[in-house]
Amino acid sequence: MTDFRERITAAYDAESFRRQGRQLVESLADYLAQAQRGDGLPVLPWASPAVNVDRFATAFPEEPTGSFPELVARVLSGSNHLHHPRYVGHQVTAPVPLAALCDAVSSLLNNGMAVYEMGPVSTAMERHVLRWMAARLGLPETADGVLTSGGSLGNLTALLAARQAKAGYDAWNDGAHAGPPLAALVASTAHYSLSRATRVMGWGAQGLIPVPVDEHFRLRPEALAPALEKATLAGRKVIAVVASAGSTATGAFDPLEAVADFCEQHGLWFHVDAAHGASAVLSAPHRHQVRGLDRADSIVWDAHKGLLMPALITAVLFRDGARSFEAFAQEASYLFEGTERPWSDVAQRTMECTKEMMALKLYTCLSVLGTRLFADAVTESYAQTRRFAERLSATSDFQVPVSPDCNILCFRHTPAHVPPEEWDGLQARLRERLVTRGDFYLVQTKLPGGVYLRVTLINPLTTDADLDALMEALRTAARR
Repeated sequence: MTDFRERITAAYDAESFRRQGRQLVESLADYLAQAQRGDGLPVLPWASPAVNVDRFATAFPEEPTGSFPELVARVLSGSNHLHHPRYVGHQVTAPVPLAALCDAVSSLLNNGMAVYEMGPVSTAMERHVLRWMAARLGLPETADGVLTSGGSLGNLTALLAARQAKAGYDAWNDGAHAGPPLAALVASTAHYSLSRATRVMGWGAQGLIPVPVDEHFRLRPEALAPALEKATLAGRKVIAVVASAGSTATGAFDPLEAVADFCEQHGLWFHVDAAHGASAVLSAPHRHQVRGLDRADSIVWDAHKGLLMPALITAVLFRDGARSFEAFAQEASYLFEGTERPWSDVAQRTMECTKEMMALKLYTCLSVLGTRLFADAVTESYAQTRRFAERLSATSDFQVPVSPDCNILCFRHTPAHVPPEEWDGLQARLRERLVTRGDFYLVQTKLPGGVYLRVTLINPLTTDADLDALMEALRTAARR
């Protein structure tokens, strides 16, 4: 027992923590500076899964090794470098460094948020962050919501509330088959998390009714009525329409006003998956793209996309705040006393019971850095994407299938020496070459016209010169 006390004292020693913390911040600051400059650093130091498993193989020794700095160096060198200006890949931003320091505070305090007394400060911060977001969206004072771990959980949470409000029976207590099979209408290009959510709820493969999109990949509102009629004739009770504000594939914004009108006419829940695009409300030149968002019954907004936060921080906002309690309408007597539903015990409204202090990061950065930084970041990323689309469209060897609605852009390289029937294969090979070499990190997607490269200009450190270099890198790779 004496040995244990010595080891545990050493593990919790404040002075040792101080030394390690200083070393860590110095290492992270050096890494951040190097990543921002590029400095010959590959965006992604490519290695196969098997190779990385071997690199980090360990027997986990019984005694302390003191090798934390060495381990951190290995983690930094082998990771995907999102602060590299040539990271233009997935919808995960290069977070502001201040948020990383908040992560350290959150991890050390470890104030989980199932009940208020376990996370008093973070619960209060979450309240204010959600009020700020709701006000920016134009929601009424009755609005309320929660922060949760990602857009997938956010969409599930919103649809659970929609089910409780519109199903006409108590699916939570009586089961998914206690009434007619339920369904929601969604654009055919909707994010796969919606299909996961409806299947988790027991709606099955027919729980999502696809609605056609137009040539800009936006939901066609005139197609909603036929889709509703068809689903009803098939024995489905449609309870909701899900629109997108900044779809994953192309960044399209559905016509929210028209969808809201349809939902009001037919008594349907209106949910908007605005995980990516809700941040447009902060930008004066672009907030018109989310006109109608204030009429939604529920909205999902990812702070780890447009608000420069680390993953995962997702707001689920409800126009009628009381609906936020209906997603998880159950009681836990050892946690929640009485019949009242206090907003401060957030586990009543989230999938998570114990939840990290995610509000701390967003609250701190909005308070310390100011909101203008985040508004300007949205405006510039959208403008930069449109500039890039114009440069691509002005060439003879690149194609842009649709003008960008936000900071997501699809395009492909179509050099004259490659026949059109080989363009799909070429895009895949070009991406593989650039990513495995570490020159750029970008992704690809499949549209009706074929395979396209896809960039998300979510990294505020990316410049127009980096995008010009991307075009030349693709040309060079195609010639080889």
